[in-house]
Amino acid sequence: MSTEPLPFLPFALPEIGEEEIAEVVDTLRSGWVTTGPKAKRFEAMFTEFLGDASLQSIAVNSATAGLHLALEALGVGPGDEVITTTHTFTASAEVARYLGADVKLVDIDPATLCIDPTKIEAAITPRTKCIIPVHYGGLACDMVAILAIAKKHGLKVVEDAAHALPTTLKGELIGTLQSDATVFSFYANKTMTTGEGGMLVTRDPELAARAKVMRLHGISRDAFDRFTAKVPSWYYEIVAPGFKYNLTDIAAALGLHQLGRARGFQLRRAELAAQYNAALAELPVVLPPQPPAGELHSWHLYAIRLAEGTRIGRDAVIEALFKDGIGCSVHYIPLHQQPYWRDRYQLRAEDFPQSQLAYERMLSLPLYTRMTDADVPRVVSSLRRALVD
Repeated sequence: MSTEPLPFLPFALPEIGEEEIAEVVDTLRSGWVTTGPKAKRFEAMFTEFLGDASLQSIAVNSATAGLHLALEALGVGPGDEVITTTHTFTASAEVARYLGADVKLVDIDPATLCIDPTKIEAAITPRTKCIIPVHYGGLACDMVAILAIAKKHGLKVVEDAAHALPTTLKGELIGTLQSDATVFSFYANKTMTTGEGGMLVTRDPELAARAKVMRLHGISRDAFDRFTAKVPSWYYEIVAPGFKYNLTDIAAALGLHQLGRARGFQLRRAELAAQYNAALAELPVVLPPQPPAGELHSWHLYAIRLAEGTRIGRDAVIEALFKDGIGCSVHYIPLHQQPYWRDRYQLRAEDFPQSQLAYERMLSLPLYTRMTDADVPRVVSSLRRALVD
């Protein structure tokens, strides 16, 4: 008796509900589809979500845009160096190159897979201007140590929090710490989504003002106010060679409801992660770093590492999972392995032993809120067949 194959289980899927759809339709019918009233509401709602009225939230069309705006507003430019981790997506580093600055890549702490603060301090030179820590997978970096290093050396800190909504450190939400800026991502596979989009958060009024001007072509005033004014209000000035980084109201319409569901999304992701933790405990894998007691981990990623001596390699495991109809990925191919970064800075794998080892053994399993309780055992059974049976 034949059985139908199970449907393909993708690596990630967004959860879009009827409220999001209705809000987008309302936006389309309103006639205001670019940056407008819903983007403003989304910004206000995000500040309220973080719970700190001293913060300003600036909606942008990607986290990459937010990182670029933050560095530009902080005056990063030619001759400067920016320190970040090799174990990240290229956006964390490329924004420094946009501005003509150089990048110093450093290794990770294998216990957390986040940037190693001791490596940061060793990499500081007279040219160092800024540190970009990356909250890998949704677990907070050691921001206490990183902020102390920054204060000691007079450096700026821009947190790459693309994975970290909502994540906490010592009970405080990422985004509310004492960094100069924090940038979140709302890309399609993140813990909440606007399709494409991001949010730059800062309590520095000068940084916020500069980012708002540069977000939309260097225009000296808010274009939304100009086009909705009830009296002639056509005059504007270009005060800087800005960028085109604004978030549309169509995207913000998604964000209004996704943000309202963000804590529920985190709870479901944490439940699925706990199921994985229990089911994988006896397999030859290293589980993802777990959050300290009482802290929130956003669980954007569930990245396991194969144990030393596993009978097959990482690539073969991925092939076995795909053969069983299960999507997975690798986070990340480290920057020191990428041709641009490797060749520009003459990087060698042996200079980043922890990231290199993690990369060689790492794969990210499906983890998203639309997964059912039956999906986790299916993934684990496939892994068991590949690794043990």
